[in-house]
Amino acid sequence: MVKIQDRSPVPDYAQLGSLAGRGFIVAGAGQGIGRQTSHALAALGAKVLCVDVVPELAEAVAKEVGGVPLVADMCERQGVRQALDTAQQSFGGLSGIVDIIGLARFAYLADMNDDDWDWAQHVNLKHAFLLAQMGGAALADAGGGSIVYIASVSGLGAAQRHAAYGAAKAGLISLVKSAAVEFGGRQVRFNAVAPGVVWTPRIGGAIGEERRAQWSAPTPLGRLAEPRDIAAAALFLSSDLAGFITGQTLVVDGGLRERFPYPVEEL
Repeated sequence: MVKIQDRSPVPDYAQLGSLAGRGFIVAGAGQGIGRQTSHALAALGAKVLCVDVVPELAEAVAKEVGGVPLVADMCERQGVRQALDTAQQSFGGLSGIVDIIGLARFAYLADMNDDDWDWAQHVNLKHAFLLAQMGGAALADAGGGSIVYIASVSGLGAAQRHAAYGAAKAGLISLVKSAAVEFGGRQVRFNAVAPGVVWTPRIGGAIGEERRAQWSAPTPLGRLAEPRDIAAAALFLSSDLAGFITGQTLVVDGGLRERFPYPVEEL
């Protein structure tokens, strides 16, 4: 057997992970996953535009990371245009976008009204479409870049008592695939992160600390995700380390979806 020595060049992997000097928009930066993502990007050198609909939250996070605050509604075309223009003016260019925005209302399908359905599609999908269309075009004109969305495992399986949210997140996952194909030739990558339950301030308030262990128990890693876990995945997908990854949804749920669903311990 002839042995062939591998002489292919070895890249600077640390440099591939660096975001030094690159401009990023974080939509929904004010708290939870958005705040942690802003910190994650800034820690690797990115210049971050921290967008939120709550002025105090946008300003507080921007101050923490040395970024630029912006109050804008990213579910409206005018708000997305304002964010893109502000990033260009503040940073001299744009390299990536991370879109955190998303909310659920809980009700059984039989009890859900039209407003609940329409609201879920608007608040979970409208901004994703606008950022894909307008943000994708801006990044393409700049020579390429990355857009990362926060999806949900609710878009990959049943979403009991929040079917409208699950349907919207399934639509987001499909949008990521289509955008990746349509913008791929212009070097814009689209990916998503699909968390399970994340212990954000909102979820913590809804579940309560006393039930945290109960919700954590089925997860193979034995805990619920923290916002930093999702931010780390978004950071990877935003960097050049993920330079050949597009159209994908990365599940970050501590292995919960891989667990055999039946009580084998009783056998």
